[in-house]
Amino acid sequence: MHYNFDTIVDRKNTNSIKYDFMEEFHKPADCLSMWVADMDFQSPIEVREALTKVVEQGIYGYTDMKEDYFHAVSSWFETGFGWKPEKEWMIKTPGVVFAIALAVQAFTDPGDSIIIQTPVYYPFARTVKNNERNLVTNPLKYEDGKYVMDFEDFEAKIKKENVKMFILCSPHNPVGRVWTKEELVRLGDICDRYGVIVVSDEIHCDFVYEGYKHTIYASLGDKYASHSVICTAPSKTFNLAGLQGSNIFIPNEELRKKYLKAKAKTAYQEINMMAFAATKAAYTFGCPWLTELKQYLAGNVEYVREFLKKEMPSVRLIEPEGTYLIWMDFSELGLSDEELDDRIVNKAGLWLDKGTMFGSEGEFFQRMNIACPRQIVVEAMERLKKIL
Repeated sequence: MHYNFDTIVDRKNTNSIKYDFMEEFHKPADCLSMWVADMDFQSPIEVREALTKVVEQGIYGYTDMKEDYFHAVSSWFETGFGWKPEKEWMIKTPGVVFAIALAVQAFTDPGDSIIIQTPVYYPFARTVKNNERNLVTNPLKYEDGKYVMDFEDFEAKIKKENVKMFILCSPHNPVGRVWTKEELVRLGDICDRYGVIVVSDEIHCDFVYEGYKHTIYASLGDKYASHSVICTAPSKTFNLAGLQGSNIFIPNEELRKKYLKAKAKTAYQEINMMAFAATKAAYTFGCPWLTELKQYLAGNVEYVREFLKKEMPSVRLIEPEGTYLIWMDFSELGLSDEELDDRIVNKAGLWLDKGTMFGSEGEFFQRMNIACPRQIVVEAMERLKKIL
């Protein structure tokens, strides 16, 4: 490999949410932090060089997109996913969660119903509730160690609750599913039948393991693109979350106008100038780095898989098809959810994400971020043994 992902970078005393907020989150100071979804790897050298160039220029004024920025973004999706977005579809926002909240405000009114598939990324539910919309859940079915969609329940609840919007997580966080084209088409047909807008969070689209393929929802065809809002960002792929930049694509002109009108009410215009530079460099030069990173992450998953088989067979790894977040089932230990969390935090000294953060269906589960040097994963698994 040309890139070294084994180097440990000390992130303490950098105002890192992951490492410098133990006290604020009521965690022991010596906890091994493997919760929030940012990586412990430095971004590609080309990204760092682009940022250094901006810093050294010394003037940090207003910045906006030129053709080269759009070309870098669109080329990434065309090359990687066979989807070529149009320039007029793109709307820049400071993050995908912001973009989803804006969609809620643009396309629904207070009291309207919005459906999500739990257990799912917890800002979805929070955003719906904070905007005084009616939250409808379509729980995924957990069958033989794998999650599948419950299409019958999905359609029935859309009809019963008069659902206006569906927030899709693709690939799914935290259960690690990479939805097949057939699943997305079946889902999309239901949404099209009832006039439901699909807001698709595809921020993890670049992290798909061998044997699986990510399908961008809008690439399914014009029918699906016409009711979709595609949310993308380089932040997970290249570890740029702190730069606050995302690219949202809305093919339908009418929906796009409504979205831009809602955005205008926020008075938000230009994204962070550092995000422009980093995104362009990442999408232009970052593919070799990402290719090796995914191989390294697959090695981390393999280590966890084999460790659990040998040392903790009562803990089940939900086989990840995508993302660098693994979802583990501790239900066979016979502990209450509170006892499980207490042992992981206070006995094992691990800071993971408790499953119920993602919905009640996450009871007895924990999410762990394995996007870190291998020796940290090794240490985490050794600590995890202590809960037994």
